[in-house]
Amino acid sequence: MDLLLILTYTAFCVAIFKIFNIPLTKWTVPTAILGGIALIGTLLLLMNYNHPYTKYSREYFVSVPITPAVKGIVTQVNVRPNVPVKKGEVLFRIDPIPFEAVVQQRLAALKEAEQQVPQLSAALDIATAAVNQATADKDRTESAYRRFEQGRKKGGKNSPFTELELDNKRQLFFASQARLEAAKADEIRARLAFESNIDGVNTKVAGLQAQLQEAQYNLARTVVRAPADGVVTQMALREGAMAVPLPLRPAMSFIPDEERYFAGAFWQNSLLRLKQGDEAEVILDAAPGRVFKGKVAAILPAMAEGEIQFGGNLQSSNRLFQRGRALVLIDLEDNDEEIIKRLPAGVAGQAAVYTEHFSHVSIIRKVLLRMQSWLNYLFAEGH
Repeated sequence: MDLLLILTYTAFCVAIFKIFNIPLTKWTVPTAILGGIALIGTLLLLMNYNHPYTKYSREYFVSVPITPAVKGIVTQVNVRPNVPVKKGEVLFRIDPIPFEAVVQQRLAALKEAEQQVPQLSAALDIATAAVNQATADKDRTESAYRRFEQGRKKGGKNSPFTELELDNKRQLFFASQARLEAAKADEIRARLAFESNIDGVNTKVAGLQAQLQEAQYNLARTVVRAPADGVVTQMALREGAMAVPLPLRPAMSFIPDEERYFAGAFWQNSLLRLKQGDEAEVILDAAPGRVFKGKVAAILPAMAEGEIQFGGNLQSSNRLFQRGRALVLIDLEDNDEEIIKRLPAGVAGQAAVYTEHFSHVSIIRKVLLRMQSWLNYLFAEGH
């Protein structure tokens, strides 16, 4: 753009010399040159600080790597490359047979566990009845033992109950006590098994329900769908390929249909006057002769040249020599969106931002930007 300004001034001087028949002398030519240096230098300083320009501008977009959540053989590829799809449409399918088998296995185990719940209830009832029976048996044997014991004490040597009979009753009583304790332990075990619940559901049933949900989730993931409205491009996926979640090797790249931003890389010196909301213009190599208007959406708060991450490695001083440029996001006006969408995502161009300072100088920047846009009609492949 500096060259355009110099050529414009040169053409203006030639026209002045021709129109007014000014002779080329040692006074007139140096005067024109020095005047041009002073004029162009002043204009460049004013424009660079107040209306910065960058020849490095590009449209950026986000691509979503489509990585399946499950591993399997691709049986069907439904999406066509470069054809827009809607959110939820099927991109491709993975062989579901192994996952269907796991679902059936989990379902069968769940049904079996659900049928065991009434059995646990019945086992608790049996254990409770056994405790009642053991309690009655213990009471009966204890009563007999106490009666024999009292009769033995009262009768002395003339007692109708012998020592051997008393000992038999004592042993029967102790045995009934042991059976009662065993029955109570069985009842506690049966009660714990029956009352072991999570939110009112048997723990084994709840665990198998979770396993079934996981199996159903994996089965549903065999159908890979579009995460949003967008398009798949440069697709190489074919039927018979093995789709795997790890290692992270995407099966395809999906470009969502969303708002696009242009990013311009401006010299750090230009940040003196730049701010969000300033008027901006963008020209594209793919659209010669057109100027797209917009606004500064944001000035990114960080630069990659100064980034440091932990990793146990020392940082080289060579990184200090990388000056870097500030990234400025430009949001184009709505009336230009249709034209932009017809162009491939990622097109490059140049951009200029016009601040509120020295606004009359911005006219020169706008004229130069349009001249640069017209020059985009001229290009060659080097042959």
